[in-house]
Amino acid sequence: MTPYARRGVHGQTVELLARRILGGEIAEGATLDLVGLQSELDVSLTALRESLKVLAAKGMVDARQRRGTFVRPRAEWNLLDADVLRWQFEGASTSESDRALLHNLAEVRAIIEPAAVRLAAERRTDADLAALDGALDAMGEQGTDAAHAVEADLAFHRALLTATHNELLERMEMVIESGLAHRDRIVHSAPHSEDPVPAHRAVLDAVRDRDPQAAEAAMRALLDQAGRDLDRLGDSEEDAPADSPLGSEETEGSRSQ
Repeated sequence: MTPYARRGVHGQTVELLARRILGGEIAEGATLDLVGLQSELDVSLTALRESLKVLAAKGMVDARQRRGTFVRPRAEWNLLDADVLRWQFEGASTSESDRALLHNLAEVRAIIEPAAVRLAAERRTDADLAALDGALDAMGEQGTDAAHAVEADLAFHRALLTATHNELLERMEMVIESGLAHRDRIVHSAPHSEDPVPAHRAVLDAVRDRDPQAAEAAMRALLDQAGRDLDRLGDSEEDAPADSPLGSEETEGSRSQ
């Protein structure tokens, strides 16, 4: 088993099994051959069972007497778990499945973020504004550092959720961040993506002015811009030659929504 950077055998085993299940290589309802997996992955049976306990806690597998360990139906998986979300985005096997995940994320964001930003406009504190200002400044300074751009965008959206002062909404960052980080790394590999800073600034200005209606409108405009960039990426992938770098995750000058 090829080692993953900065991960031990336990973490490698968990992620490998999770991605096989999420990708359909190990089908729903399938009974796992623990002896075969132990041999294939070159891990102890104890390590394998400990890894399966992690997946069981996320609703992906279960163990029963006489039946053994099996994959539970997808409807029972904890798809909102931060690890499960990350594994899905990092392990998308085709551009089609990747876009389907990003489309699902866009729908979730369209439901959550416009409502959240209304609350943020009503409840924000000076500390919240400072966090938002800092994130927006970082977005403007991103230059060609893709990793910096991703973190600045995540910080902005995280600060917006924090500004709602609703602890349940704040936890929605787990749903948004995994997909948003993945999206940021790939969408603006296309050369003509729109500058995201003005759209984010419009959101911040409305929050600063305590104008919930304007904040919601600005957020919807930002999400519309994100959707256009995603559509543009799909068109570029269809037109690009097979060896084109479009769609590569590691790009310079990535922009964020």
